[in-house]
Amino acid sequence: MNIEQARFNMIEQQIRPWDVLDLDVLNLLSIVKRENYVPAAYRNIAFADLEIPLPGGERMLAPKIEARILQELTVHKGETVLEIGAGSGYMAALLAHRGRSVTTVEISPELAEFAKQNLAANGVTNAEVVVGDGARGWSQGAPFDVICVSGGLPVMPQEFLELLNIGGRIAAFVGTAPVMEAQIITRIDEKQFRVSAVFETFVAPLKNALHPPAFNF
Repeated sequence: MNIEQARFNMIEQQIRPWDVLDLDVLNLLSIVKRENYVPAAYRNIAFADLEIPLPGGERMLAPKIEARILQELTVHKGETVLEIGAGSGYMAALLAHRGRSVTTVEISPELAEFAKQNLAANGVTNAEVVVGDGARGWSQGAPFDVICVSGGLPVMPQEFLELLNIGGRIAAFVGTAPVMEAQIITRIDEKQFRVSAVFETFVAPLKNALHPPAFNF
């Protein structure tokens, strides 16, 4: 397989048609080598339009989803980033290239180690992988400028909103099967938040995610 041709095809055939037109984001997809973050057994489908299996039964998000979220978050050089769900470390690497520092929280020790090894092997020094449960937020290092929730949330916990600096943004997949809404939530001031719906998809929910209260009839 011609790796560079496959990468080019991914960008041109999957990612641009999904309204990812930010040249900085598109260039970053060429710089950060996705195939280096995919388990060896799946490297030949690193650029396919699908969720790639990861250790522990988890999955990488499809490339177009990652790219669109990265574009919508508009991470700047001086910003601190929190990611919930490290996965393979690929999204953390993308975020780290744009921001000042990334803390990525992973509940699975096996997956956290996989992400840590991938980031180290690819020379990413400003992303730290932490083993923990971030489904209700993560206060260490708070407040943050950007929060990227890389798993589904049936409802958005208030704790996440409180972790944001004013002007900060959260990307999250909110709702339940069959369709969730990818949202960008921006903190306007101490009490106000603006919610923008970006696209619809389905992403497996985070372990221990907050669920809406059940109705009793």
